[in-house]
Amino acid sequence: MHDYLIEMLVCPACHGGLVWEVAERQGNTIVSGTAECPDCGARYPVQEGIGVFLTPDLPRQDLWEEVESQLSTYLREHPDIERQLLETPLKELAPADQFFRSMILDERGEFAKAREAADTARAGLYTREYMECSERQIEFALQLLAADTAPVVDLASGMGHFVERMARRLNRPIAATDFSPRVLRRDRRRFSFLGLEDRISLLAFDARRTPFRHGAVHTMTTYQGLLNIREPGELLRELRRVVSGTLVVLTFFFPEEDAANGALIHELGLTQMAYREPALRQFREAGWTIQVAASWKGLARPTPQSVLLEGAGMDALPAAETTLEWCVLEAH
Repeated sequence: MHDYLIEMLVCPACHGGLVWEVAERQGNTIVSGTAECPDCGARYPVQEGIGVFLTPDLPRQDLWEEVESQLSTYLREHPDIERQLLETPLKELAPADQFFRSMILDERGEFAKAREAADTARAGLYTREYMECSERQIEFALQLLAADTAPVVDLASGMGHFVERMARRLNRPIAATDFSPRVLRRDRRRFSFLGLEDRISLLAFDARRTPFRHGAVHTMTTYQGLLNIREPGELLRELRRVVSGTLVVLTFFFPEEDAANGALIHELGLTQMAYREPALRQFREAGWTIQVAASWKGLARPTPQSVLLEGAGMDALPAAETTLEWCVLEAH
């Protein structure tokens, strides 16, 4: 993490000030150290350049850890499947298996091959309209963000696709965040390979309890980071506390009359953020002024399952063919 963040950070548990002890530094990057809160005694480490500000009291499910651990365990137990995933010509694999191949290669640090496999997989996993709407959404957001030079905090960055696009296009420091230290460690190695590590800081925290001072974040972004939030009110109020400027949300919405997908959305408890009007209402109730800055509609189909990994799939939604509305939301 870059040292400019020190002035923005507080204890996520009690919002007390932090006392920093830096053990290793490379230029303006803190590689290892500790931040301690004198008020409540909590300690937060910086490890491998990643500031870890997770509080122990909030339950969370690290899907990155679960999926990658299960995949690694399965392949160790089935080396013949691993050989097929890695040695079969890429274009002969099913799209889902191309994606799983990209995950394995990324974990091993073979980033160029992983990118090739992931790009090939997307063309088979998603419809042309899905891909076009996603690209338009990203381009619009990048243009929206280009006018300022203040740091950007990206929420729920995952594998860092949108963070990478921002780092390549914007003249702004960027902090990539996620509550999974595992995925951030992978991101750090990938960003280093891409020559982007000087542009990007890495922070692990739970968005329901961020480590930022009141109003410390000028611009926050999230790329599909709010789609799986079951009870968004608490999270949106916390984001309102720390964002003094603009929150830019890249998301998509399902049609409310879509009964086939609606049943699963309801079962998963995602009705508050999966539909346009309920989602906008959640923002307003949390104190935001929000508008749909841009939107596009495109056909989406269920993503095909793996052939080699029996029962393994990519996305739970959509469960049936539908037309999604891809939106860029701008909240103040």
